Amino acid sequence: MKINENTLLEGHRVVLVPYNAQHVPRYHEWMKSVELQQLTASEPLTLDQEYDMQRSWREDSDKCTFIILDKQQWADPSVEEEQCMLGDVNIFLTDPTDPTLAELEVMIAEPSYRGRGFGKEVTRMMMFYGVAKLGIKTFQAKIGLSNEVSILMFKKLNFKEVSVCKVFKEVTLEMTVDEDVRLRILDEMASVKERDYRQTCSNRQELSS
Repeated sequence: MKINENTLLEGHRVVLVPYNAQHVPRYHEWMKSVELQQLTASEPLTLDQEYDMQRSWREDSDKCTFIILDKQQWADPSVEEEQCMLGDVNIFLTDPTDPTLAELEVMIAEPSYRGRGFGKEVTRMMMFYGVAKLGIKTFQAKIGLSNEVSILMFKKLNFKEVSVCKVFKEVTLEMTVDEDVRLRILDEMASVKERDYRQTCSNRQELSS
């Protein structure tokens, strides 16, 4: 999605940046993991296919993707951005007739970052972005039944279970963003800073040289 191609979002412990070609090699290494393939219902791709996928995620109008960075590492300009990567987060506009309906997907790929609240912060930041910039009014999350940690996290964020598909072995959770919820999300995440990604990268390069 073009809308976030130059957007950086800075939270308390994470930074969200556009998914660029420089991120693909590490992302490709992540997706060799059978565990991550199962958790994300993904098929393994070649490196060239991964680059094609990155380009489609950048260009397609129904996908909004950010790479998640460890803010503490990223704060050191001598550390390459790719070394700060810990996962990704996506919004998919799944219904062409309803652009206010979005599926939300979060992947904490680095095992050492799981179970420490990073997924929750990222999810809340992406909901903030979806409400503020994309006009999302309904969020859905489709999660494998075996992924109890993610299911619990979304329920703690006030998502409600709406269906279970035994064929695909997944549960669909949903949150309706009425005016009260919209204002609450915007208020709770008011500390999120939006920056110009290219300018920030340029500043980091100057500081590291």
